[in-house]
Amino acid sequence: MIVLSVGSASSSPIVVVFSVALLLFYFSETSLGAPCPINGLPIVRNISDLPQDNYGRPGLSHMTVAGSVLHGMKEVKIWLQTFAPGSETPIHRHSCEEVFVVLKGSGTLYLAETHGNFPGKPIEFPIFANSTIHIPINDAHQVKNTGHEDLQVLVIISRPPIKIFIYEDWFMPHTAARLKFPYYWDEQCIQESQKDEL
Repeated sequence: MIVLSVGSASSSPIVVVFSVALLLFYFSETSLGAPCPINGLPIVRNISDLPQDNYGRPGLSHMTVAGSVLHGMKEVKIWLQTFAPGSETPIHRHSCEEVFVVLKGSGTLYLAETHGNFPGKPIEFPIFANSTIHIPINDAHQVKNTGHEDLQVLVIISRPPIKIFIYEDWFMPHTAARLKFPYYWDEQCIQESQKDEL
């Protein structure tokens, strides 16, 4: 709580301006619910209260459970994502580890080792409820709901915020992959670009 008194006859204009600026900053960051507060995470939260969006991708429901940009996390980022039947991630890679925990549904993981000039033909892995997926650093991959019900996954990312390189197909050269940073769910919150680590 901030208490200011700016109405006395002895207040200088500098004190008044500073006090008003401090008050506006306080209200913009806390009381008015800034869209991207970096105040840390409460110990307990109801996941039903977290915002969801599809970010223009039909069939996707994305929720940032804990994030570097949104919550000030430094080592890990956690998402809850739901994919409708037939929906998928883009073919992409990133310079961080990623782990999926499949909570419900089924689908297919497409994974290509990224050691040549392009990803190449991916290996297909069936995924299902209670399975986990580990994506090695910089390996191109895609997750697709190939089942008949929603595919829901908990995604854990290391080294946030992530820089994602998107491919149009599995034979697109790495040098032609499009960098997407900040990624859609971080766009409104990212405040400064960081050096690319690839």
